[in-house]
Amino acid sequence: MISNNEWDPLKKVVVGVADNAKIPEIDISVRTVNYSDKNDSELKDVVIGPYPNEVLDQANEDLEVFCNFLIKEGVEVLRPNKTDCGYYNYCPRDTVLHYQGISVPAPMALKVRKEEYRSFGHHLENVRLIEYDHKENLYDINCVGNKKVLAINESNPAFDAANVVRANDKLLYLVSNSGNKKGAEQIKEIFNVDVCLLEDVYSYMHIDSTVALLRDGLMLVNPSRIKSKESLPTEFRNWDMVICPEPFDIGHFPGYCNASAWTNMNLFSVNPNLVVLEEHQHDLRKELEKHNIDCAMLPMRQARTLGGCFHCVTLDLERDHY
Repeated sequence: MISNNEWDPLKKVVVGVADNAKIPEIDISVRTVNYSDKNDSELKDVVIGPYPNEVLDQANEDLEVFCNFLIKEGVEVLRPNKTDCGYYNYCPRDTVLHYQGISVPAPMALKVRKEEYRSFGHHLENVRLIEYDHKENLYDINCVGNKKVLAINESNPAFDAANVVRANDKLLYLVSNSGNKKGAEQIKEIFNVDVCLLEDVYSYMHIDSTVALLRDGLMLVNPSRIKSKESLPTEFRNWDMVICPEPFDIGHFPGYCNASAWTNMNLFSVNPNLVVLEEHQHDLRKELEKHNIDCAMLPMRQARTLGGCFHCVTLDLERDHY
């Protein structure tokens, strides 16, 4: 099963489930990686435990609509088991880097997510495990209230798979609270591929609300983070950029917010001329249509609540490659 980029015609994909999603107890990894923007007083307002049933029901309804659309497009859709893993099985993108026919469960920054990939591990064929055990000295409490300090240091490799987007012979890697430079080096060693670092643009977590690769040589960028081509690593500065318009904010469930409005640029490519986009993002749809990219406008009502839209909730295992 080969999927070496973000845009070739989709054949097989894992789509997440919202069942049993919860906010974990706050250990040092959760404190620094997820909540570095909150002071100790604000942290007391974080609700621990299962998400409200209304959130989970709506999320599962929208995931089902998404799956049915993909099936009609001729895609084989696989789902995780509905396990209680301590976090959620909603975003398989976060947990496994699939490239060159190899599936690598990531040494994720959040300790609670270490075994999360097992809910869909039975769908993976060629798994390469990384042995890791993150110690407390990986996490830098000085990141709290300071965006210039990342949650994780370079004491050992750590990354979420969603810190990466694939572009055939090279990968674009966001250095952030959920991925350090040693993590990028580890990826390079595993795949023997150029791993191009995107640095100093966004500290919070994953890359896919900052950059989306639409096809070879064309990317969608978040202008609040990518100010110019000079923000990109040299290897990507010859790509054309579509500037994402200000997103329509779909809001979030009261008391639960795990993503900014920019998660609504978190699209998913079915092929180079068709993407799935959150149903209210019509300004972005118009921009993409200028580049001959059609948009399937589908609901994802709890994207900000749960922290993931269409790219996050998928893991593409197979695309036609040429």
